[in-house]
Amino acid sequence: MKKIGLLFGMEQTFPPALVEEINRRDEGVAAEFCKIGGITLDDLFEYDVILDRISQDVPFYRAMLKVAALNGVRVVNNPFWWTADDKFFNYAVAQKAGIPVPKTVLLPSKNHPPDTTAESFRNLMFPLNWQEIFDYVGFPSWLKPYDGGGWKHVYKVESIDEFFERYSETADIVMTLQEGIEFTEYYRCYCIGRKHVHIMPYEPRNPHHLRYKAGFAPTPEMTKTLTELCIKICNILGYDFNTIEFAVRDGIPYAIDYMNPAPDAERSSVQEENFQWVLDTTASFLIDLAKKGRQIPKEYAWSNFLNPDGGNGKSKR
Repeated sequence: MKKIGLLFGMEQTFPPALVEEINRRDEGVAAEFCKIGGITLDDLFEYDVILDRISQDVPFYRAMLKVAALNGVRVVNNPFWWTADDKFFNYAVAQKAGIPVPKTVLLPSKNHPPDTTAESFRNLMFPLNWQEIFDYVGFPSWLKPYDGGGWKHVYKVESIDEFFERYSETADIVMTLQEGIEFTEYYRCYCIGRKHVHIMPYEPRNPHHLRYKAGFAPTPEMTKTLTELCIKICNILGYDFNTIEFAVRDGIPYAIDYMNPAPDAERSSVQEENFQWVLDTTASFLIDLAKKGRQIPKEYAWSNFLNPDGGNGKSKR
């Protein structure tokens, strides 16, 4: 009997529904909530697959998952890559792969990080070349953490004065300033197993409970484009469970946010139709993965998609 473990935190609906769905299918694969104690270097782990929904917030779990992967447990998503990843790097990789992304600038933290002083930043220009940055990005723009999530510390800024007002609130968080894409359509897409894509019209300007009530829908051509981009992005980044968000301006979908390896899947949040899709698709994917048996992770995937001369988005494989 193969075994799948779910590692999660405050979620209420998705994890228990997923365990129930996998066990209901009775395909020689059992699912349960992970039981984790103290971990030794010799632990082999009892799970064939672990779905990770919480280690981004719990360093103990992240360290444990790396050792689990070292012992062949298939961890979704790969804890080695997720640990090394950040959203600014994601934008750079996508741009090199020919995927439209907004103009984005990495900014040093407003305050010194703990245990550093001004002498720690002798290589940093002071003052920063602010006018060049503003001319490049333009207004309106978005100030947001380079590796954040959940819309924390995200600010829309309309002017230089508003930028500095918000920037002063960010303390020692490393931020990015990103071009504001004034979109006519916006889509949030699940991508599971790097091949199953579910496109959801999404209106981020609505109150949270109404964001999936959008007055637009993708054309067949847009559906094809978004599906191809989602699969391409997840193949490049090596994520098997992700959401990708696109803002459409002048018919071009710009990849806005696509480092979401523990994306929201709560029934009350994503709405019933979307919840059922992600539940059924995740169950099928994890069962198939467990049946393949254990495997130690291979090297990171993104470099295979980029050419030394700047890249055209084609894989070298």
